[in-house]
Amino acid sequence: MPKRGRLRVFLGAAPGVGKTFSMLEEGKRLLGDGRDVVIAVVESHGRAQTAALTAGLPELARTTLTHRGVELDEMDLDAVLDRHPGIALVDELAHTNVPGSRHEKRWQDVEELLANGIDVISTLNVQHIESLNDVVEQITGVPQQETVPDSFLRAADELELVDIAPQSLRVRLAEGFVYPAERIDAALSHYFRLGNLTALRELALVWLADEVDEALKGYRAEHGIEGTWEARERVVVALTGGPEGETLLRRGARIAARTSGGELLAVHVTSQDGLRTAGPDVLAQQRALVEKLNGSYHQVVGEDVPSALVEFARSVNGTQLVLGASRRGRLAAALTGPGIGATVVRESGDIDVHMVNHAAAARRFRLPRGRGALTAKRRVLGFVVAVLGGPALTYLLSLSRSPDSITSDVLSYQLLTVVVALVGGIWPALFAAVLSGLTLDFFFIEPIYTVHIHEPLHLLALALYVVIASLVSIIVDRAARHTRAAKRSAAESELIQTIAGSVLRGDDAAQALADRTREAFQLAAVRVLHESPEADASHVDGADHDAARDSSRQPERVIAEAGDPETSSGAVSGAVSEVTRIRLGEHAVLELHGEPLAASEQRLLSVVVAQLSAAIAHQELEQTAKEIEPIAASDRVRGALLSALSHDLRRPLAAATAAVGGLRAAGPRLSGEDRVELLDTADESLASLGTLLTDLLDVSRLQGGVMSIAELPTDPAEAIAPALDELGLGPGEVRLALGHGEARAAADPVLLQRVLVNLLANAWRHSPAGTPIVISTSVFAGTLEVRVIDHGPGVPEEKFDDIFVPFQRLGDTDNDTGLGLGLALSRGFVEAMHGTLRPEDTPGGGLTMVVSLAVTPEAGRA
Repeated sequence: MPKRGRLRVFLGAAPGVGKTFSMLEEGKRLLGDGRDVVIAVVESHGRAQTAALTAGLPELARTTLTHRGVELDEMDLDAVLDRHPGIALVDELAHTNVPGSRHEKRWQDVEELLANGIDVISTLNVQHIESLNDVVEQITGVPQQETVPDSFLRAADELELVDIAPQSLRVRLAEGFVYPAERIDAALSHYFRLGNLTALRELALVWLADEVDEALKGYRAEHGIEGTWEARERVVVALTGGPEGETLLRRGARIAARTSGGELLAVHVTSQDGLRTAGPDVLAQQRALVEKLNGSYHQVVGEDVPSALVEFARSVNGTQLVLGASRRGRLAAALTGPGIGATVVRESGDIDVHMVNHAAAARRFRLPRGRGALTAKRRVLGFVVAVLGGPALTYLLSLSRSPDSITSDVLSYQLLTVVVALVGGIWPALFAAVLSGLTLDFFFIEPIYTVHIHEPLHLLALALYVVIASLVSIIVDRAARHTRAAKRSAAESELIQTIAGSVLRGDDAAQALADRTREAFQLAAVRVLHESPEADASHVDGADHDAARDSSRQPERVIAEAGDPETSSGAVSGAVSEVTRIRLGEHAVLELHGEPLAASEQRLLSVVVAQLSAAIAHQELEQTAKEIEPIAASDRVRGALLSALSHDLRRPLAAATAAVGGLRAAGPRLSGEDRVELLDTADESLASLGTLLTDLLDVSRLQGGVMSIAELPTDPAEAIAPALDELGLGPGEVRLALGHGEARAAADPVLLQRVLVNLLANAWRHSPAGTPIVISTSVFAGTLEVRVIDHGPGVPEEKFDDIFVPFQRLGDTDNDTGLGLGLALSRGFVEAMHGTLRPEDTPGGGLTMVVSLAVTPEAGRA
């Protein structure tokens, strides 16, 4: 069995970063060192520099396969195996082989080479990594069909990132080093946008950093290294769910920020039974703060909190642990022993521990509340058992009383005390303990029928009764508290799950919340009301029935309603219904009709209130957006009208006025030739003016809602040709690169022509003499784009928005020149067709105006 070969992969963020170049340079270096290197397959994609670099490297011939009548070249796997070089250069690891090949994917070919003891050097782009495929599609809009499994890639012996700044890659692309000239503009505008390249580069860096982390963990595990390696600071903040969490998180973030690449991790330890829980609202707020601080939130389960914290810190290679100072006072610490902080310090080893003081630290000792978790009914039942059980037990024991029965008598009364504690808790148990002690002394301890404690042991027995009763009742109370907490948590989870399910199914969020709230708290009715801004805030958050019903003083609109508030009186358990009002945001109120909620239910209610506030805020934003949309559309059209009136109408009107004025002033002194010239000028100007007025009237009708734009399947070529004719531009002045094929745009042909006339006029005005304007079309992700490209002086990126402002000429005062002529009108027309008009820098200098319109379904028809 040959020794498995080694795999080295050059990873890049995008095509063109230089992966293949680096692979070939490394191959030449190894060949110069005397290693046996051959090229198994290299894809140059027509790049002369890449092809030239293959010179001097032995290259194996490819095999030819036929698929659907087309001959295609593939790597000859058998030839490589027969040659059995020391190192094989295999380009494009994610490549899909031609059907009929031995393996479907090229990475599977590489796996066979490695299994036969051949070292492989290969290349891969980050978009072809299986786990990142969906993320890359969201960023670029381009689905990737060719992927490599993460498991195969992470098993590589060496991963090397070939990195280049996104701006430099765009320059390389614009200079023709990546794609041929006809693909450059579309590539720069789509896949190779600066934002896309930056995001892909970050993905590659993060994925490779995770791989380095995994390799480091593997090495530490392989060599049994348990100590912390401070390759970078990882600050772990322990959260208890208390108010000190915000202070600890900010302190931890400052510690992490002191070193480059520091990482913040927050962890909360929950008990295995799920009963020892902190406030979910507090933890939710602290989790949101962690995300704002660019940290990560983790929740682990462990019964021993200090051990769980230290174990988590070691598992993530944490270097710092941030804990809050104990909230226990000195007396509590002395009674219960060392706390979590002291135990963590003792067990942390080489992890630095920071004990941070806070406002809640070392609070004064307070006695526990007398009211336990048991219900009043159970406490009363405990007293009944003590009162009835004591005499009954005394009667039974007196029937068999003897000098030797004292032990069984004592144990019997002790059992009674335990039973009372189990039933009623601490107070009935203490009552039963004292009563049992007195009964024992009176009926069974000499001298009988007297209450006289003359033996210290008898006093000790009474004290033991009290202690046992207290301990048992505390355990019972805690068990009842945990049971209640578990039931409450289950109910809360079920309620939130039901609400989420209702919203996901498409139900109205506010109505679903109102329905579930009424059911969960057994209320007669629940209403969510919208108040007018003039509503008196003093009527909220109380139980003022008159104010709740006084619509004249406080006009309200019902957003959601569950139950009937008018018939809610006495609807719940025969009690008189009360109205509780809770404010939701600025203009909404939650009305609860029914008995006031207990304190234990207020916690769940706060969660519902928060959900309702968010749902109503979302509804208000949607409503505002709907109200603003027609206003915004009207403003766009109005802006277009003002722009047209400002310069498109002024010029023909001035020309016609000047021509008619000249005819009138000169009179018979004009020659026949001059008269004809002035008449032609007036005629042309008035015809142009009539055309503009017709267009403006159509737009006015559109603005008034009496005319709709005819969005028809439009071939951009049918709008480009008449626009060129109108401007008189010929083949030497315009170069066409139409790549939309059979695609059709959803557009109004007349308005699209008007837009192109304005854009072409601007481009021609600012293009250098002898340099043609380029008109290109392309289809990408359901969008058809028309690009008007000039190579003039261009516009600074920070002034892109200014060129669409009416009357804005960026400092030009000549009416015949300047940027921005007609652009406000053009943008208004394009947006009215549900498209966009945006400027871009032209590679090499100049301005590119991009009209983006939706592709119609007819585009796919022959």
